[in-house]
Amino acid sequence: MKIAYLGPEGSYSHLVVKQFDRDAEGIPCPNFKEVALSALSGACDACVLPIENSLQGGVLQNLDLLQELPLVAVKERLLRIRHRLIYKKGAALSDIKRIYSHEQAIGQCTRFLLDVVPHAEVVAVESTAKGVSMISLPTDAGIGGEHLISEGLEAYEGEIADEPNNYTHFLLLIPSEKDVPRHTERIFMAAVCPNRPGSLLGLLQIIGDAGLNMTKIESRPIKQTPGEYSFFIEFEGDYQSEWVQNTLRQMEGYCRRLKVIGAY
Repeated sequence: MKIAYLGPEGSYSHLVVKQFDRDAEGIPCPNFKEVALSALSGACDACVLPIENSLQGGVLQNLDLLQELPLVAVKERLLRIRHRLIYKKGAALSDIKRIYSHEQAIGQCTRFLLDVVPHAEVVAVESTAKGVSMISLPTDAGIGGEHLISEGLEAYEGEIADEPNNYTHFLLLIPSEKDVPRHTERIFMAAVCPNRPGSLLGLLQIIGDAGLNMTKIESRPIKQTPGEYSFFIEFEGDYQSEWVQNTLRQMEGYCRRLKVIGAY
């Protein structure tokens, strides 16, 4: 099985690939859109995308991709993120001039960057693994997991994220024309409600009346229609059950647009 992920090898996405399927062949891609398109084109059987971080909330670029592209999530994983500041052995923090990492990792370590290395320029790159690979001088550093510490490198003592409980929620996605699992614990969807007062309340009432426990809700602006929003909602339920299918049909009849993004 081939699974596309945000590379290069050693990124957090690559670690999750092996959690989903330890025998899978991971195929690195330079950005999230290429990750998704690799699965849709048939170059890979599936792809891995992060959708939410416990410190920063939704990975907005990927929520947009999942709303737009015909992919469906069939498995999920929570990965504990342990960021370290990595640099050349023997380098002093006062000498570091440039720090490379993915924008999500940078955002999760803001307090450390401001308090400990405020003099350094912070540069966003494609992934944490890419950032660490760019360390070539004693004045360079990267933010990434300790698994990226190779010969000639060392790390600042301790984790550097703003909060210790730092988790990222990843999904394993396949083209939506393929079958979803026979039984699931949760359903993840994107819904566009009617443009009238109380419309979101009406949608949530359908979920509540069905006795389904909602576990997540997040809104995103609709790019083509400013002032309107798409709601990303996750709730507990077996996708194959008649009860859940009836509820989804009610929601589909109520919403202007509804897409099931995942059943896992």
